[in-house]
Amino acid sequence: MAVSTSFAGAKLEALFLKSSSSRASPSSQLPSIFGKPIRSRKSLIQRGAVVPLRPVRCEVAASDVSIQTDKLSALEQLKASAADRYTKERSSIVVIGLSVHTTPVEMREKLAIPEAEWPRAIGELCGLNHIEEAAVLSTCNRMEIYVVALSQHRGVKEVTEWMSKTSGIPVSDLCEHRFLLYNKDATQHLFEVSAGLDSLVLGEGQILAQVKQVVKVGQGVVGFGRNISGLFKHAITVGKRVRTETNIAAGAVSVSSAAVELALLKLPGTSHATAKMLVIGAGKMGKLVIKHLAAKGCTKMVVVNRTEERVAAIREELKGVEIIYKPLTEMLTCAAEADVVFTSTASETPLFLKEHVKDLPPVGAEVGGLRRFIDISVPRNVGSCVTDIEAVRVYNVDDLKEVVAANKEDRLRKAMEAQAIIAEESKQFEAWRDSLETVPTIKKLRAYAERIRLAELEKCLSKMGDDLPKKTKRAVEDLSRGIVNKLLHGPMQHLRCDGSDSRTLSETLENMHALNRMFSLETEISVLEQKLRAKVESQK
Repeated sequence: MAVSTSFAGAKLEALFLKSSSSRASPSSQLPSIFGKPIRSRKSLIQRGAVVPLRPVRCEVAASDVSIQTDKLSALEQLKASAADRYTKERSSIVVIGLSVHTTPVEMREKLAIPEAEWPRAIGELCGLNHIEEAAVLSTCNRMEIYVVALSQHRGVKEVTEWMSKTSGIPVSDLCEHRFLLYNKDATQHLFEVSAGLDSLVLGEGQILAQVKQVVKVGQGVVGFGRNISGLFKHAITVGKRVRTETNIAAGAVSVSSAAVELALLKLPGTSHATAKMLVIGAGKMGKLVIKHLAAKGCTKMVVVNRTEERVAAIREELKGVEIIYKPLTEMLTCAAEADVVFTSTASETPLFLKEHVKDLPPVGAEVGGLRRFIDISVPRNVGSCVTDIEAVRVYNVDDLKEVVAANKEDRLRKAMEAQAIIAEESKQFEAWRDSLETVPTIKKLRAYAERIRLAELEKCLSKMGDDLPKKTKRAVEDLSRGIVNKLLHGPMQHLRCDGSDSRTLSETLENMHALNRMFSLETEISVLEQKLRAKVESQK
């Protein structure tokens, strides 16, 4: 195999050296690569698995170098070995995730990335040696990073170390709680997330809006590439289809409605109509809390927000409910008068700490003598230290499990209906992704034909003399293009498919390999060079 030296700079040498040196001692990677198996998918990495070392291979084309293999430098052997492995390993879609099912909120809040920071995170992730594309899905219930990796193991290692660096959480702790999914399993997982099957509240609609936001924010961001973009767009289609064709959304509750249910569950039954409610934050989550409180019969509540505009809009929607606006500066005063405090702001630091709450006046006996904080924000708005106060109870998003555990059988039945749709859509996406393999061959074949056309055209025109009229010259050029296009039409048609027909896809891939052999297109080597050159250029 010929390895081009035209793009082998210092950064590329470092890339190859890093790849090869890490491969030389796989046991040293075990703590950071092999996490605790916490899902039942076949593709989850099992702890203790050690990949045997393969002998270093080095095949160098005679046209590239004239020295013998046994005289190659160690660096050249490492380069060739790493490059050979990449050509045999297709880029993988990988998800490295921590969710409400596997990770406590104390860790998730450190990992949370605000929406405004997603483009920066994508750029940093794609700056890692083995990552081509990336996307971030960060919500109150999950922190998931989707990447297209040149190497699964090295990609996972680099992303995990990046997460550790940005959050301050040790790699060992991340490995204990994270889950890893690859290719088909990663695709199915995102489809389940978008459909609401992986949510704490089955079928909740907010997660679909969050998946849409990933696509919206990613548009135009370098690194939010064809594979990841296609995956998230397909996930949106799946989420819509599941909600349209099944009754999974019928009677489904959101995180906000579950928070209201939890508050009512913890309050004495006789105090539901009289308890004083305070909602801090009038964003999407806060608005839903207000609406669900109104639906449960609450006719008066105080809403604290940075500005009054959003509160006024909610007040217009809920005509029969008395909604009192207070600015953020009066938050503690309002909390002193409230029995239940809901918090749902985007603040990255706690709004309530022990010193803020300990001196608040006690609440009445009709609500059990306990002031309750229902915190559905991630990062949390109520510090964990507040739980030390005897007359206070603090609940966060992890405590909502108590509410959503009800009707478990009905939840499982609805999930099974949706799984059939997800399985079908997963096959379609994988077929589409497989069909992308022919794109480099199409480009190479057309470039190959174009080189021949130009060479033969130049010969022809030189024989016809320098005084050839422009009209005649243009006619000859058009003739050459027409002949090439006619000849390429058949092969091109057999290299294109929409990915929806597995038989057609299989034939297309066979045609691709046949054309590569017949015309010596060396697509794999070309793709390798493009990937590594792009990686080197991005790091300059």
